[in-house]
Amino acid sequence: MLVLTLFGSTTAFAQSDLADIQNQWAVCQYQVAAKQKESCLEQLSAVADKASSANGSRADLLIWSAIIKSSWAGEKGGLGALELAKEAKMKLELAIKLDDKALDGSAYTSLGALYYQVPGWPIGFGDDKQAERLLKQALQINPTGIDPNYFYGDFLIDQGRKAQGKLYLQKALAAPARPGRELADKGRHQDIQQRLDKL
Repeated sequence: MLVLTLFGSTTAFAQSDLADIQNQWAVCQYQVAAKQKESCLEQLSAVADKASSANGSRADLLIWSAIIKSSWAGEKGGLGALELAKEAKMKLELAIKLDDKALDGSAYTSLGALYYQVPGWPIGFGDDKQAERLLKQALQINPTGIDPNYFYGDFLIDQGRKAQGKLYLQKALAAPARPGRELADKGRHQDIQQRLDKL
């Protein structure tokens, strides 16, 4: 229960609690052993859902609830993952309605990533055109950010546009550091390097 003990049962989530959720996601994503990752994300998802439910007007908490659910879906796989991805999609759409610029447009980045990673009709809601549109919107809001550049680069490579994708991955590597997000930045740099090495 490593995650749940961090927060207690408070319903008023301050900015520091959002930072805790972000940091705990980075721990689950990049430091926990592979076989424990799904369990770590499942526990954290319950915490993040509680935070976003208690603060329904906070787009930032909705976005993080969705990011964690998406990450958990990625670990889970199968039809159960698709249900989690649909929940994440709804949360991101709501966050965009509340404040599309929250967390430097992260809702567009995360929603765009879902659209190209989830299977298309009739199984899922995946849609490459929609993915590209959303990822470009994210880049308009945050042109130098590590995540929008990483996910757009990854999308382009996925589409067979390798040379273009490589440029965005290199932009992601050169992105400014995010204060307080050192572990996430380090992990994302590893993701980017692995993607570049495969090219």
